[in-house]
Amino acid sequence: MSLTQENIAYLSQCAITAAREAGDLIASYSSKEVVVQRKSGGDNLASQVVTEVDLRSETVIVRMLQPTLEQFNLALLTEESADDKARLEKDYFWCIDPLDGTLSFTEGVPGYAVSIALVSQAGEPLIGVVYNPLSGTLYSAIKGQGALRNNEPWSLPSSSSVTGKPLTIARDWSFTEQASYPQLIETLESVAKKSGLSGLQTLEKGGGVMNACWVLENPPACYFKLPKPNEGGGCLWDFAATACLFHEVGGIATDYYGQALDLNRPDSTFMNHRGVMFATDQSIVIELRKALDVIPGSLG
Repeated sequence: MSLTQENIAYLSQCAITAAREAGDLIASYSSKEVVVQRKSGGDNLASQVVTEVDLRSETVIVRMLQPTLEQFNLALLTEESADDKARLEKDYFWCIDPLDGTLSFTEGVPGYAVSIALVSQAGEPLIGVVYNPLSGTLYSAIKGQGALRNNEPWSLPSSSSVTGKPLTIARDWSFTEQASYPQLIETLESVAKKSGLSGLQTLEKGGGVMNACWVLENPPACYFKLPKPNEGGGCLWDFAATACLFHEVGGIATDYYGQALDLNRPDSTFMNHRGVMFATDQSIVIELRKALDVIPGSLG
């Protein structure tokens, strides 16, 4: 089934409504004690924690989007449910992270959000919706129609307007655990200098979704996950919605090698095989790759 622009606009509103309702649920738990459990996942704690709130948020979203599955012949991929591989057969699928940044949520710090994307079978994000329940900020985008932040048109500033500012690096929970972390920081400081920026600053650890949004809010900035052989590096639902946002505001959202993100990977939902690169400026990406490629063991 081929979706019309009218269909996509309708589905975007469905995703926004679902994200807001799930976000309200998450916010209602902000002052409550939440039991943290472990699940199978990647190779770090952030990818293995799950709570009742993750599951309840997913239930809310799926309930609200369920009618669209039959109406538009869509598949469904969510973090907390098994992948039935229907995404490989249908023309489009919902790609949902009901609570990205669960570790940040359980520790009561910023960095968590609801993320909903509509992705084509070819792996192209057509709709991206992110809702930050802590700040009440809504980010949304439709392919070819631009992006909105709290319903206001949103785009990146010109490169000249960020001259002299520091390079901002969004770090996730696994970033500081890398053996090459000290060398990574030195490398990033060098990249900032070569790019004509005033230095380096890092943002507090968040989930992949909010890290990407923070990059767009703090240009010049980047967030990346290096390729590695073992499973991890985030999953499809961590990057699908924000990839759409980046494309529509004029940012960079690719794999580490500069190719399109593999957002419908048939053999796994993990993204470790090619890594990810989110940035506000192509020149930063070029310098970053040059520098990272010479760090021993940096690519797994």
